[in-house]
Amino acid sequence: MDQEKTLILIKPDGVQRGLIGEIIARFERKGLKLIGLKLLTLPKGKAEELYSPHLGKFFYDYLVQFMTSDPIVALAVEGNNAIELVRLINGATKPLESAPGSIRGDFSIDITHNVVHASDSPENAERELSILFDEGEILEYRRIDEAVLCGPDL
Repeated sequence: MDQEKTLILIKPDGVQRGLIGEIIARFERKGLKLIGLKLLTLPKGKAEELYSPHLGKFFYDYLVQFMTSDPIVALAVEGNNAIELVRLINGATKPLESAPGSIRGDFSIDITHNVVHASDSPENAERELSILFDEGEILEYRRIDEAVLCGPDL
């Protein structure tokens, strides 16, 4: 089984709507291990770095402004195929394409106000985690259910 670490952001609209607990619970219930967590107002420089792959696109400036407008929650999670699993739980970026039962299918309003962000590849997960978490803020520990969730090899 492929253990991965990935980043999830609960965007300002998710925080403002009181969805933090509901969103975190969905990931934990699916067996993902929370290894980092913080509530913060994202500094503009970090938002620009995070979304640098979108620099020059029509939505870039608005996205940076939105992501720095109010607090966000940054989560680092770990688990089997975590990147793909998180993206499945989140649902499609566009609300009309998000399946009911996914976070975006249940809560998103439009393509910007879609409640959550998640890394889309191992390379981006590593890059994005390093932007949001300093050394020592991502913890390593063994959960009691890891033998079941991850196999006996761990």
